[in-house]
Amino acid sequence: MIKSNLGNIHSIETLGTFDGPGVRYVIFFQGCPFQCQYCHNRDTWTNTKNQLMSVEDLLNDYQRYEKFYKHGGITASGGDPMLQTDFLIELFTEAKLKGIHTCLDTAASCYHPNQREKIEKLLSVTDLVLLDIKHIDEKKHKTITGFSNQHVIEFATLLDELCIPMVIRHVLVPGLTDDSRDLIKLRQFIDQLTYVEKIEVLPYHTKGRMKWEQMGLTYPLKDTPEPLEESIAIAEKILKENYNFYKK
Repeated sequence: MIKSNLGNIHSIETLGTFDGPGVRYVIFFQGCPFQCQYCHNRDTWTNTKNQLMSVEDLLNDYQRYEKFYKHGGITASGGDPMLQTDFLIELFTEAKLKGIHTCLDTAASCYHPNQREKIEKLLSVTDLVLLDIKHIDEKKHKTITGFSNQHVIEFATLLDELCIPMVIRHVLVPGLTDDSRDLIKLRQFIDQLTYVEKIEVLPYHTKGRMKWEQMGLTYPLKDTPEPLEESIAIAEKILKENYNFYKK
């Protein structure tokens, strides 16, 4: 067992059903460069040391619940787990040796082309990527996250180039990410990809507001309502209708 690195772990969900196929062991990594206005894990942004755990620690804990993961596996979420790529490579490499399905949940906030060799190493032991595309418009993406979406688009293209199955996720926020013109542009981009297994429209919710307030912070979208069913249906139609999903 390789034990050269320790992961900075925010928390663990032992019976996750939302972040990848089946029932999953979801590891939330500490740290994220993006500063999303609607983030429901606001306490994961900083790189402050939380729980420092080894690969062995995590896999031993996983095995305690292994009987529940027959059709699931391990999902690395956050924060953004790619902020700790070296540790993630180590974790997923050991997981694959044990026959465990690996899933990376990311917004590609940490991807940069000069890290391509390292990222390719990570993707070689990754079975599925959940890619959260915050916004297809670069200016609006900066408004939401504080950063350009250029590397997000490049990362999606890299996944396709390497034939990595992916699920595209898009959070639908009224007045921010639900403009039909933007959704059409996002669909046009997704249409250029081959290895998309699924497209998920995630309706914005206000549950994360409490975390901001508990931290003494002002929630940026405190006056933003959750999307109407009609808006969700429109987004679903634009992004999914007649899409040729990848099947293994």
